[in-house]
Amino acid sequence: MKKIIVLLVASLLSATSFAQEKWNVDTYHSFLNFSVKHLGISFVDGRFDQFNGSFNGTPEDITKGNFNFTVETKSVNTSIEMRDNHLKTDDFFAVENHPTMTFKSTSIKKFGKDKYKLEGLLTIREITKPVTFELTYGGLLKDDGQGNTKIGFQAKTSINRFDFGLAYDPTASGIGKDVKINVNLEFSKVK
Repeated sequence: MKKIIVLLVASLLSATSFAQEKWNVDTYHSFLNFSVKHLGISFVDGRFDQFNGSFNGTPEDITKGNFNFTVETKSVNTSIEMRDNHLKTDDFFAVENHPTMTFKSTSIKKFGKDKYKLEGLLTIREITKPVTFELTYGGLLKDDGQGNTKIGFQAKTSINRFDFGLAYDPTASGIGKDVKINVNLEFSKVK
């Protein structure tokens, strides 16, 4: 009977040591950037300034975790007000009808040192498509000097904007069809 109790306690302790932890994105130290070709000769860069997200998992085994993000489409920012206003119209994000876009991970697979394939569902304009990010684990900081535990990631991918109903300039002669996405993320562990 003692052996059974000892085994039960040991099982419970090992299960709790691998329990998922909740991490919230630190928006002061995270960036959601994009880049798209212009006229086939250069790039226009932009970002989204308002977003929130979480990672539920542990740094010991990132593959068992998951990511969830919501981005406010009205926060699109290319540093040119006229262009930003155009991006908010029905030609692009249609922010009146589609105020957010979301990403929910479905799978995380390791393929190298600190390198992962992050698969998930991206929804823009109520159109949901599978997307794969290359995810790089940046590391863990147990105390940032203010008593917070931090974890960092970088994720990048490329999407075809036409797949998500961003169909302005259908020939893609002025605005390229492929949008490069580069996300730098810092999370704080929920206490």
